[in-house]
Amino acid sequence: MNEALTPSFHILIVDDEPAWTRSMCIALERLAGLTNVMTCHDSRDVMPLLSQHRIGIVLLDLTMPHLSGEELLRMIGEQFPETIIIICSGMNQIETAVKCMKQGAFDYLVKTAEESRIITVIQHAIRLIEMRLENRQMTESFFSNTLRNPEAFEGIITIHKSMRTIFQYVEAVAKSNQPLLVTGESGVGKGLIVDATHQLSGCKGSLISVNVGGLDDTMFTDTLFGHVKGAFTGAEYPRSGMVEQAAHGTLFLDEIGDLSNASQVKLLRLLHEGDYFPLGSDRPKKLNARVIASTNQDIAAKQARGDFRNDLFFRLRTHHIHLPPLRDRKEDIPLLLDFFLEEATSTLGKEKPRYPLELVPLLEQYDFPGNIRELRSMIFDAVALNPTNMLSIKQFKKISSPQGWSGSLHRVDTTNIFERVDALPTIHQAVGLLIAEAMKRARGNQSIACRFLGISQPALSKRLKQQQSETPEEI
Repeated sequence: MNEALTPSFHILIVDDEPAWTRSMCIALERLAGLTNVMTCHDSRDVMPLLSQHRIGIVLLDLTMPHLSGEELLRMIGEQFPETIIIICSGMNQIETAVKCMKQGAFDYLVKTAEESRIITVIQHAIRLIEMRLENRQMTESFFSNTLRNPEAFEGIITIHKSMRTIFQYVEAVAKSNQPLLVTGESGVGKGLIVDATHQLSGCKGSLISVNVGGLDDTMFTDTLFGHVKGAFTGAEYPRSGMVEQAAHGTLFLDEIGDLSNASQVKLLRLLHEGDYFPLGSDRPKKLNARVIASTNQDIAAKQARGDFRNDLFFRLRTHHIHLPPLRDRKEDIPLLLDFFLEEATSTLGKEKPRYPLELVPLLEQYDFPGNIRELRSMIFDAVALNPTNMLSIKQFKKISSPQGWSGSLHRVDTTNIFERVDALPTIHQAVGLLIAEAMKRARGNQSIACRFLGISQPALSKRLKQQQSETPEEI
């Protein structure tokens, strides 16, 4: 189980035997990468330590001078009820164990048990505390409807409500050491969400990005895990892998949906066991990085078909963010248009041009199969080719892909919309409804509405004036 990242709280070992506490500190660091461990050899100091430090877990001996472990168990439970207490005694007594568990102990362990067993219990306790914190942060964020760190999302241009919910979710899970899966079509901005998550994580290390989609299994292993000298022909020097380079930071695995089955097995082991072997080495290294994966594929469908491992899928999506396509957040188009115009003119060294009023309604009729990335490219190309201070609509229609156009501009749905209607509207009523819908889609712009309807602007103006002069009964 990957619990290598040090939690934000301390682990306190309480025992009057310094040799045993020292041994446990070494084991926790060596086997689990846990370094924020405190020790206490005088039971009378336990309560002051809990008051002065953020301690999430107490590993408590039962038999000690001054205050016994059972007394401390009761006192901690009363004054610090959220602190997890794990009894670790030298005596294997079932009756005592049952009594301690009834008093609120998380588990009862025997000191002579294997170190790995003790560490596994501590890791489970760490995960429980982190889940509590994540749920609390998520609840507070959603109910407050505010962002605690809006600066982390400055690079994401949006006013869409669902995006704000996503930002709140990012804030809630950013500090978790569990994997995060980011899904969404190509060009929706998955990388920006990863950047924001890393920024909010508090990790001291770097964000290391790897596109694993085009890597075969050997390249995947070498890229992520590195190799030792002589691991293969030409390996004259050792090389650290991306996992090691991302230590104390974030490892971002892009295009995870294209990973081969053999590489999926290795990634699953990395996430589950928390360690890995560089090529040619028989000495494991610890994973000490937050793992984020992304894909533009329907990974759930791949998992259902057997093309992606079930266990890896569920492990990766411990936390999950799905970004909506641009066609589902078209209210962002005016903001993005202005933002990319500024960027394009600054990059190309040109004056920022104006654009005709009908451009925004026109773009809102386009499905943007390439999403925000396509809109950005479209604007850059239009600015580069524009010879005047007014952008041309024709330029946008020419550079956009035909399959992206919807509505009456390029594709007409020939389905009979009146088939399932019991009472047909009159011709006059049907025309009125059609004109109203065209004006709504054109956001009140008659020029665009004319294009939707396939009539001239004078003809549309005449019909609008007629509707305004008629009573509701006449219409």
